[in-house]
Amino acid sequence: MKAICDDLEAETAALRAVVANLTEEQWRLATPAAGWDTHETVVHLGQADWAASLAVLDQTGFGDLKTAMSSGGSDLARAAEADIDSMSGAEVWAWFENERARMIAAFRELGAKDRIPWFGPDMSALSFATARLMETWSHGADVADTFGSPWPDTDRLRHVAHIGVTTRGWSYVNRGLPVPEGNVRVELTSPSGEVWAWGPEDAESTVTGPALDFCLLATQRRHRSEVNLVGTGALADEWLDIAQAFAGPATDTRGPS
Repeated sequence: MKAICDDLEAETAALRAVVANLTEEQWRLATPAAGWDTHETVVHLGQADWAASLAVLDQTGFGDLKTAMSSGGSDLARAAEADIDSMSGAEVWAWFENERARMIAAFRELGAKDRIPWFGPDMSALSFATARLMETWSHGADVADTFGSPWPDTDRLRHVAHIGVTTRGWSYVNRGLPVPEGNVRVELTSPSGEVWAWGPEDAESTVTGPALDFCLLATQRRHRSEVNLVGTGALADEWLDIAQAFAGPATDTRGPS
């Protein structure tokens, strides 16, 4: 838990560096994610962090929130008591950083296998923190793309890649498709040059390439035609067309930038 929390703090710092000197006009510029500007992106991250803290620190309160949201009686914006529309970009960032720090502090008190309730299935603390990192990295990539800013290509990507691999079955289920039988071997070259691998070595289908490219594809931040990934075998080829590492309705990877 210490390691994933440290990495989550590092991803937060990377996003801070991108937004630090934005003007109010820039905060409202559209990102490559359709329908989102930077202001809305950071608000979204902060609301999820607020709910995550509630799920850890007050599970009864979180259960009440989940019930209210399922019946349409509340939403995260109202529940988090954040007057989002009136906040400047700098104010949104300060609010987000406070929520992020509170969430990470709550995570640090947990064991890796402790269970945390969520809007979908419960998750282990380690999986939950990893998912928050994945979302921070992928939404942060949208903001960085908006301004042509550098975005970290570090070995912290292993967390994102792991979710990308383990959600292969979800990518099918989420589209109402049967999950095919058979395994896919994934071998990704990390930013530091190490090879990260998942799946049996004798699998007939394989995915190989840079970890960064796989993460951008699995989080649907790049079109398949824009990444240097090789899918060998029918299972790998099919998966790379529909890979989706995040929860929510099935979406189509954005077109080539």
